[in-house]
Amino acid sequence: MMKPLASLLQEVPPSPTTTMMQRGRDLKAAGKDVVSLAGGEPDFDTPAHIVAAGYAAIEAGDTHYPPSFGTPALLKAIIEKLKTENNVHHIAPENIMVTPGAKWALFAALAAMLDPGDEVLLLDPSWVSYGPMVSLQRGVPVRVPLASDNQFKVSADLLERYVTPKTKVMMVNSPNNPTGRVLTRAEIDAIVYVATQHDLYVISDEIYEHIIYDGHRHYSLGAEPGMAERTIIVNGFSKAYAMTGWRLGWMAGPKAITGLARIYQTHSAQSAASFTMAAGAAALTGPQACVKEMVAVYDQRRKLVLDAFDEIPGIECPPVEGASMSSQVHQHEEEQSGSDAGIDR
Repeated sequence: MMKPLASLLQEVPPSPTTTMMQRGRDLKAAGKDVVSLAGGEPDFDTPAHIVAAGYAAIEAGDTHYPPSFGTPALLKAIIEKLKTENNVHHIAPENIMVTPGAKWALFAALAAMLDPGDEVLLLDPSWVSYGPMVSLQRGVPVRVPLASDNQFKVSADLLERYVTPKTKVMMVNSPNNPTGRVLTRAEIDAIVYVATQHDLYVISDEIYEHIIYDGHRHYSLGAEPGMAERTIIVNGFSKAYAMTGWRLGWMAGPKAITGLARIYQTHSAQSAASFTMAAGAAALTGPQACVKEMVAVYDQRRKLVLDAFDEIPGIECPPVEGASMSSQVHQHEEEQSGSDAGIDR
């Protein structure tokens, strides 16, 4: 008899996103005509000036071990981006960790904050990987159900029903995958109130911040009063810059947290790739018209799909404010609650 393998990993299901994407590839390889809705994959190429920066880095010999937590150029670009776009002014290089994908930034942030048994509030419906990430760090995911008939709104009263002495972290994603909601000013205030009143850390997943429609506004929680010392901002390049394959993300927040996350990264993933960091710096410091152009096309497609849904009896799809739209759809006869497997980081 062989000794048993890790029980924890046997209790965590595989990522449905990855499973469905691989199934689509297998069907295509078998000659099937497949339209895959599994992954949140921009169908645009990475903008040319970003690709050129990556090529230039490789051609210049930037193919060796890079700084583990980000090159000086990329750290500087992230700091400036946070100041100008998010009104976050307290971030210095030591408050940042560049990661191989924003997904890893989320995982490392949880590793830095959780002890076994710590509870993490997840605003449900939530991204499919949040719960397993918490479980893999031996935390306890606590799902706060947001009602579809109330537009998935967040309130302080609702959040406080799920806070216990073991609650340590709240994970917030706006614009949201899978609901497509963008948090309002009142909802941001509610989250700030609960986090500060109950001394909670907040992971603010802002990967979709640029994909917003109809005049909605993104608020970065790290800029709110009393939140600088308790908020980890997670972001990346996959969505806004069509860089999913480059695997580049970052986290920014209190040095005490990023310092522990840095230890975690050096003993695991080590760093993002050298040339992708050059491309990331070019993305943040270069022209931003490419982002607006892609979002404008997404908006046209959004309207087309919403109009088509309106013509289908029994299907209701409220206006999508940002990010994903697939699981906004629900049936009148039997309302479905759950996460969209279709978006990755």
